[in-house]
Amino acid sequence: MLTMPLHLSPALSDADVESLERATLDAVAPPVVEAVDGWLIPIEQSTVGRAKSAVPLRHHGLDTTLLKEIEARYTAHGLPAAFRVADLAGLAPVHQALFAMGYEARQPTLVQTGSVHRLREVFADLPTEVDTQPSAAWAAACIAPGFDPVDAAHRVQALRRSRDAAYAWVEEDGQPLAAGTAAFSQGWASLHGIRTAQQARGRGLAGRILAGLAQAALDRGLERVFLQVEEGNTKALALYQRCGFTTAWRYHYWRKP
Repeated sequence: MLTMPLHLSPALSDADVESLERATLDAVAPPVVEAVDGWLIPIEQSTVGRAKSAVPLRHHGLDTTLLKEIEARYTAHGLPAAFRVADLAGLAPVHQALFAMGYEARQPTLVQTGSVHRLREVFADLPTEVDTQPSAAWAAACIAPGFDPVDAAHRVQALRRSRDAAYAWVEEDGQPLAAGTAAFSQGWASLHGIRTAQQARGRGLAGRILAGLAQAALDRGLERVFLQVEEGNTKALALYQRCGFTTAWRYHYWRKP
């Protein structure tokens, strides 16, 4: 079975876990979100895992018999079932049940939380362009060469649907170089799609993006911020550690081979 993370920040309350997961889905805004006791079931034809994977709203006390019902919900929509489940002891019965159903745990990803004020203080220089509407320059930076074009297009489509968001980008001489998005929901700011074109890396553009998004969150009176980053993305993790982010939990996507 799964190896638990060696170090976690203090556990969030059940209410915090639920608000964070609801905020995650508010950000990517799948067209359909169904629910069963303790679970949200987002439905979308997409490459964005969060927009098409069932997620628990608490990290303990779940009825594992509901997994079959969730699987049937996806089947009814013509989609393969997938689950996004934290690697925590309280969810071990869910891990065991999914394994018995033929699912495999893939793509380890960290949920990290932090302070908007700390994020803004780290990047005290002038932030970059930020707008409440997704500009053509923002979208172009998201799908710049070097990124999977299909996945990037799906992420742009998802983030454009966010009901309350800020879109940041950097361009020089008409060339899009970096982009990122912050969504605001459930008392959280959440960061998504922070990316820099390959030829512009190492110039601090991600810091400018983060500064702009942090300022947008502060302007809304928000203090709590979270992001999700693949465990193997060491460069991003180093950046987020510098900004004071700590890991709340790790999750895997559970899918059938």
